This record gives sequence, structure tokens and C-alpha cells, in this order.
Amino acid sequence: MTCRAAGTVVLLAALAGTLALAIGADTVPADRHGLFWPYLLAWAFFCAAAWAVRGLPARQARCLVIAGGIAVTATGLLSPPATSTDSYRYAWDGRVQAAGVSPYDHAPAEAALAPLRDPWLFPRGAGCEGPDRYPIPSGDSGTSCTRINRPGVHTIYPPMAEAYFLLVHGLSPEGARHKPLQVGGALLACATSAVLLIALSRRPGTRDDAPAYAACYAWCPAVPLELVNNAHVDALGILLAVLALTTVNRHRVLGGALLGAATAVKLLPAAAVPGALSGILASGGKPPARRMLDALAVLGPAALVVALAYLPYVLASRGSVLGYFFGYLTEEGYEDAGSGDRYALLRLVLPGSWAFPAALVILGITIFHVLRHGDADRPWRGALLVTGVGFLVFTPGYSWYAVLVVALVALDGRWEWLGVPLASGVAYMGTVAGSGTIAYALAALAVAAGLVVRAVRPSSGSAYGHCRMGARAWLWKDRFR
Repeated sequence: MTCRAAGTVVLLAALAGTLALAIGADTVPADRHGLFWPYLLAWAFFCAAAWAVRGLPARQARCLVIAGGIAVTATGLLSPPATSTDSYRYAWDGRVQAAGVSPYDHAPAEAALAPLRDPWLFPRGAGCEGPDRYPIPSGDSGTSCTRINRPGVHTIYPPMAEAYFLLVHGLSPEGARHKPLQVGGALLACATSAVLLIALSRRPGTRDDAPAYAACYAWCPAVPLELVNNAHVDALGILLAVLALTTVNRHRVLGGALLGAATAVKLLPAAAVPGALSGILASGGKPPARRMLDALAVLGPAALVVALAYLPYVLASRGSVLGYFFGYLTEEGYEDAGSGDRYALLRLVLPGSWAFPAALVILGITIFHVLRHGDADRPWRGALLVTGVGFLVFTPGYSWYAVLVVALVALDGRWEWLGVPLASGVAYMGTVAGSGTIAYALAALAVAAGLVVRAVRPSSGSAYGHCRMGARAWLWKDRFR
């Protein structure tokens, strides 16, 4: 084993050890601030390991990516959810569906579903002591509560997510509690890493560097924390989005269907649609009518999959299948740009009332640019640009949303965008007021620096980019033949 390989192994061990000590500690559930500094340290080890692996022989690096990815992912299984209670809603929605009830019809606190409650999700008496307990009405004089956040509102999750919750519930042994969802997240995360490694190994120009690209996702600390330990359903949406973007140029209908499925899991993967279309609408040599038909070959299946996913729930539900979606937007401050942490960067330079329209304008210009000038060979590049800009203008405070950006960085290799998921983690777990704004500002500066470097030195980035944690980049050509 070479010194560089040994150093990479040491860094991976430090990364996995840091995550194991942090996630496996006996912390209070949903105490996200307690993991802030260990999480930053894990990111430092991740960056160093991703930098080190790039110089290794491809076969050796591939083995390290696989082994390291499994070890890093497994750390998320060491404890109950550490920084989020969302998976408790997942477990409840699966149980409700198994009982033949639409999850969009009743809130968890409603008495109509009281027969489905158990002491794990709905403690009583002394079991209601703790920061991750939410009081609910009780039919007697005792104290009742639940682990499910926002117990008074209907579920917000789209139908493919609900189908996943039902599947996990059906496969789970009695009394398994949170563990099946965590195992499901681990399997989905490993599957995504495998798809990335295979797709990159087959792509011209990245075969030798595929492990360094894939390491950006397989070793990222956000994956075991958010997709495994907290078991966020984003893991399924990310896998489907990666499959869609690596498929759409060769099989438009299949790629569109996968993109629709990803959107029906979590709405965020819809940000990849402009990237998927950029290789179609921006391609030259085809008449406009043919390009429009190619675009419809992607959009049609995507829309059809979303419609078919919603149809059973629309038929089975008495109320809206959108659930708490609009209430969530209001609660999170997306409708009030003058307060909260939304639009934090725009509010540094604009009046609060201007932030929302300015965000829409910036995002619209970005989408137009991708559709008109996107790279026909790399739809993930346009997807990364639209998604990344969306995070910088809306500055969401939930770190699991940005794991999609990590996967897109692995596909495209624009290392400077990794600051966005790190900033979202700081915004969620930071212990100092305004730390999220500072982190997003630094992430925006990193992106700007990357753009300047590529503009000044056009030979400094590969055609597909490279996941690098430093200033040096590799030579490239505009087109591989």
C-alpha cells in the first residue's frame, strides 16, 4: 500500500470514527446543536479524504470508495434519529395506510386514529418528558403526547414517499420502531453511490477519475446523518434523480419517468427538469419541431408518473392530497421575506419586501440560461446550476434538502458547490444567530471563485469537472470525440 493510500485510509477512519462518536452518542433526540462541531470536523476529514483519493490508481481508489462508503453510511445506524423527528411521521403514515386509511385524511392528533396509537409514537404520563415530545389532546385526565412533529396537521409528503412508507412498514417486523427506515435509507444511499460509480466509470473522460467523483457522495457526512440516521425520504428521491439524469440522453421516456417519480417522492428533484431538457432544447442541428417532440418525450412521462402516483390517493382521500404544503411554506417564512432566515443573502443587499420577487427573477434567469445554453452531453450540470442557485437565493434551513446538491456535484464534479450543503448544515445546526447567513455567503463566494477560475483559465476544469477540495484542476477539452 502506498503512502497516499494509507493516508486516505487513515482519513476515512477518522471520518467514520468522528461520525460514529457523534451520531452514536447518547444525545437528546432532535438536539441538532449538540452535533454542530463534530459535524464540521467530519466535513474537514471528508474534504481531506476526497482530495487524497484522487491520486490513487483507479482500481485501488474504487475499492476504497466502496469500503469507505459502506463504513461511513453504517455510522448512521448507531442510534435513534439524532437531529430530526421526521421519520416518526414516516412510520405513522405507513401504519395508517396499512390500516386502510389515507394519510391525507387525518392528522396524528385526531381521535379517529386513536386505535392505531402505540406507546412508542404516542407516550403517556412520564413518557411525555423530553424536548422531542409534542402534546396532543387526551380523552382522560392523563398526559398524552407524540413523537410526531406538527401532530395537528395532515401529512405533507407526496404519494411516492407515502408508497415507500407503506412498503417499509409492510417489511418491518413487529416492534422494529425507527430501525427499518434507517436501514432503508442506508440501502438507498449505498445504491446511489453504486449508480454514481458505475455511471461515471462508463462515461468518456471520467473512467479513471470515477472513484474521486463518487467519493463526493459516498463519503459526505450529510449522507449518514440525514439519509440514514434521520432516515429522510430524500434518499429515494436522490437515487431516482441520479438515475434519471444519467439515463435521459439515451432513453428520454425512461429518463422522464424516473424524473417524475423523483418529484413524486420529494418536490425538490423537479429542479433537475431544466437540466434534463437543456440537452434537448439547446441542441443544434435539429428543427424546432423535433426538439419540441424530444422535450415532450421527457415531460410527458414525467407528468404522467406524477399524475398516476397521485391518482390512488386522490380517489381514496376525502380532503386535499397536498396536505400541509401551503401551511409549511407560510410557517417556514417563504411568504414573508422580511423576517426569518429565508432569502438571507438577498436581504443583505435588498429590502425584505423585494427578496421574494428578486429570488424568482434570479431563478428564472438561471433556468432560461440552462434551457438555452445548457450542455447537451451533461444534463446534470444544468440541474446542479438551477438547484444550487435555488439554495443560494432561498437559503433553506434544513440540511437534508441539500443532499441532492451533493449527488449532483458527484455527477458534475464542480467542487465549489459543496459549500452549499455544508452551509445548509450550518444553518440547521449552528449555535450562533446568523451563522447560516454567513455560511451561505461563504458558499456563494466559493461558487463565484470557481466560476472566475474557470473563466480565467478555461483549461482548468475537466469536461465533466472533478470533485476537488483545493485549487488545482485538471486540463480539459470542450468536446470528447
